[in-house]
Amino acid sequence: MAKGTINKVILLGRLGADPEVRYMPSGMAVANLRLATNDGYKDRQTGQFIENTEWHRVVVFGKQAEVIQQYTQKGSLLYVEGRIRTSKWQDNQGQDRYTTEIVATEFQLIGGRGEQSDFSNANQQQGGFEQPSSQPVRQNQPAQAQPQTGNQPDLSQLNDFNDDDIPF
Repeated sequence: MAKGTINKVILLGRLGADPEVRYMPSGMAVANLRLATNDGYKDRQTGQFIENTEWHRVVVFGKQAEVIQQYTQKGSLLYVEGRIRTSKWQDNQGQDRYTTEIVATEFQLIGGRGEQSDFSNANQQQGGFEQPSSQPVRQNQPAQAQPQTGNQPDLSQLNDFNDDDIPF
């Protein structure tokens, strides 16, 4: 890093399309992303909220590109850190063209696969947890204050994993 300068970008946005992954001759993966961020303001004259969407070109290299391809899709919420890079090139007519993109150095998937925010909804889609057989289900009886065990997962095993088990 040069003295006294910083080139850092932080974005939190949604993918506008599935990641496009290609491989360089060296075998390194390169993912191109289209990331949308939203901003808005209230129009002073009409009082109407005006929303603006800004589109960002993001490029991810190496193993991170493969992880992006495997775990994201159009609509995925993604946190990205990186730097701005502008490339100059010439089109077929010899005109100079410029492309500005974000070269991602770090990213974090927000919301997970399918972005299930409700744990019980995710469990129902995956078969869920079984009702314990020791407590029969009774209808038309007042609810009693008992600990919920029927649809609650056993969280005691959550600490039994290594950082190597996490794909990103």
